[in-house]
Amino acid sequence: MTDTLHLTVQHPRSGLAIAVVAGEVDLHTADTLRHEASEIIQQGCPHLILDLSQVGFCDSAGLSALIGLWHATQAVGGALRLANVPDRLMRMLTLTGVDTILPIHATSAEALTAMTDSPSTSTRDQAQSSVTPPATGLVNRPECSAGL
Repeated sequence: MTDTLHLTVQHPRSGLAIAVVAGEVDLHTADTLRHEASEIIQQGCPHLILDLSQVGFCDSAGLSALIGLWHATQAVGGALRLANVPDRLMRMLTLTGVDTILPIHATSAEALTAMTDSPSTSTRDQAQSSVTPPATGLVNRPECSAGL
């Protein structure tokens, strides 16, 4: 396992970010993923797509980080979608049932289309959210401050 994890972020639409995660998501790096992705959300991008194509390994700490990020997006009225999930990680998501709460797409482009086709979040995402979004606390950034 390594201590290196990188996120490369794109802002294709206002209020939406695509983060390509590169490295291993494990006990040593899950906090980095959680922190960096949470910053993206807090900076006004409540809709987040995580492209996992460059993730070589993910353990239970990484899975916990993904679930935590799903909760974080829901808390601000957004949505989290996963894209390009490697086979090994997909098996873990399926075995644990996480694939039933996190929308998973074959590509980032497919996730982007699905997210922009339903401006706030999908009906399934809204139905599963029981957290009231906070009224304040987001930092305005031009590429993220507005909703979809």
